[in-house]
Formats: sequence, C-alpha cells, structure tokens
Amino acid sequence: MAPSKTEDRAARENRERLRGYKARQALHEYRIRRRVRDNWIAGIAIVVVAAGATFAQIAYFSIGPGTPVATETTAPEPTETTPSGENVGDVPDSALAENRTWTGTLSVNDVPLGIELDGAAAPQGVSSFISLAQKDFYTQVSCHRLTNGGFFVLQCGDPEGDGSGGPGYSYGPVENAPADDVYPAGTIAMARQGENAYSMGSQFFIVYEDTTIPSDGAGGYTVLGRVTSGLDDLITQVTDQGTQDGSADGPPAIPVTITGVTVE
Repeated sequence: MAPSKTEDRAARENRERLRGYKARQALHEYRIRRRVRDNWIAGIAIVVVAAGATFAQIAYFSIGPGTPVATETTAPEPTETTPSGENVGDVPDSALAENRTWTGTLSVNDVPLGIELDGAAAPQGVSSFISLAQKDFYTQVSCHRLTNGGFFVLQCGDPEGDGSGGPGYSYGPVENAPADDVYPAGTIAMARQGENAYSMGSQFFIVYEDTTIPSDGAGGYTVLGRVTSGLDDLITQVTDQGTQDGSADGPPAIPVTITGVTVE
C-alpha cells in the first residue's frame, strides 16, 4: 500500500527538522571550538605579555640600578667605564664605618626617614656613604629613577641627575648582598654597573616594597642597611605619584630631592 500524501509530507517535515537540528548542532559545536581556540589565544597572549614584562625588568636589573635612565629626549651613558676588579680614585677608608651600627635621618622631599646602617656587614659601602653624608654631598641631589612594575625601588644620589654621575671615585666589592636575591621593603642598597662589582660610587636605592632583584656575574647589590621609620610617608608622598610617563621605570612624576642626611 503506497503512503498517502499526508504521510509523505510528514516524512519530509521530519527530514527537514532533522537537517535543521543537525545544522544547529554543528553550529553550536563550531562556536564551542571557536571559543576554546580564542581562549587559548588570549591565554597565550597574556603569558607572552607577562613574560615580556618580567624579562624587561630582569634585563633592567641585569645591567644594574646604576645604569642611566633612557628618556624620550636623552639616553645618557656612564661618564667613564670603571675597571672591573679594582677601586678607582680616592675611596674612603673602610675603617671609617668602625665595625658598628650607624643611625640617622635621610630626608627625601622633606620626608624624614629613620635609617640604620650596618658598618660591620658592609664596611666599605657604609664608610663611603658616611663620608659623603658628612661632606653634605647628598644634600639637594635628586632621586632620578623610580620603578614600580614588580620591582619597587627609588634610586638616588647622582649629582648629574640622569644616572651617569658619581663622587669621583668607584669601589667594590659587593658586600652584604642577600643570598636569595630578596630585598625587603626598607632596604637601602648601592647601585652599580652590571657585571662590575667595583663600580659603586654615590648612587643608592631605597626598596619601598619587597623586591627580588636577580644577581648577575658580579653578585647582588651591597646592602648598607634599612629604613626604620617614615617609609609609609615616602610611599604616599613620593612613590605613589608614579613616573613622568606612567611607565614602570623612569624619572619620578614629581621632582624628588634628598633634602638632608645625618648619621652618627
């Protein structure tokens, strides 16, 4: 018995519904695959960007906090290359640190920071800092560099104001560097050229949040001591203002100057 027209029409409608269902199912599966693919691409992009930022910060510190800042208008180079492995110039006697703890005040933009310097752990570095402070070398010298993208330091002590200057001498070796490369908030440490343990002079940096700074072939960075009070005020009034161009590494957005140093 041949099927009726009604049955043929029902069969056709069923086939159409089945084809429509399969088409919708295929589209749904395609969209799922597309979403998964897009999520993977986005995830990879995020990882690449994060890795790039990390590499940039590590590269920055591999050449040392003593290296000049590159700005839109100038990219200064060090005024001279310090020979590796020897002191240059009239370096203060390391005995000046007297193998003891020194206390005092370091004022930045008139924000008083209580400081404590370890003359036993870093005799050469502390002796140099004390000698410069007693000669008023640091007064009105700028803090020319701020980093805030995973590395949190304010770099000061360059009389040229661009990262290229110093006191007319350089010294080493690295003293009292942390074995784990971790510099806790409040650390005061010496800047230097990358791969050169004998390139320290007058430039130093204040760590205002816990920061890991990778060592290079010359080691880590000489830790002079620590800030014992006033760090919160420094953060609020200076470092929270960011950099001039909003980047993670550059000159501070506001002029920052050492307004006084006393040690005893």
